[in-house]
Amino acid sequence: NDAVATDNRRQFAAMRTLVLNLMSSPGSGKTTLLEQTLLRLRRDVPMPVAVIEGDQQTSLDAERIRKTGVPAVQVNTGKACHLDALMVKRALTELPPLRDGLLLIENVGNLVCPAGFDLGEQRRVVIASVTEGEDKPLKYPGMFAHADLVVVSKIDLLPYLDFDGDRFARYAEQVRPGVELLWLSARTGDGMAAWLAWLR
Repeated sequence: NDAVATDNRRQFAAMRTLVLNLMSSPGSGKTTLLEQTLLRLRRDVPMPVAVIEGDQQTSLDAERIRKTGVPAVQVNTGKACHLDALMVKRALTELPPLRDGLLLIENVGNLVCPAGFDLGEQRRVVIASVTEGEDKPLKYPGMFAHADLVVVSKIDLLPYLDFDGDRFARYAEQVRPGVELLWLSARTGDGMAAWLAWLR
């Protein structure tokens, strides 16, 4: 896997393509965040963008992404709980050229397995929703320890939850010192400007 990931990374560098690996548990809001991101990018930042969707079964997420007008390839992993570098390499052959563009990889919803597989990405983004509780960085340190950014999603639900944001931030800092946190709601748009600024 590491050899293929290294080859992927060389290919991305040659194309000047930024590649993000988005990882989270199921139901964190990854696909909704992607939809809203793509709609805004297409409007404000004209450049080639594509998505690789990882799921064990179905093409539901890729169909949602294609409705934004952005090309997407669905990769079904079957019994596997993560994407690997070879899956990404094969998916690339089904996408248009992304020179000077952006490739977003939505990994399989899982806070354990995806952390152990390099895909050739330049940045890892971990998404944690406020509905999951503030203890996730400590319970799944392997995932958070290599995050370049942690997005805390669904903040519009905070009034209805007992979620301690300060504690979550402390736990994330404990596992990954200096990690940047972004707080947002893709549904309301709160925090989306900061997320798009980070992407740029």
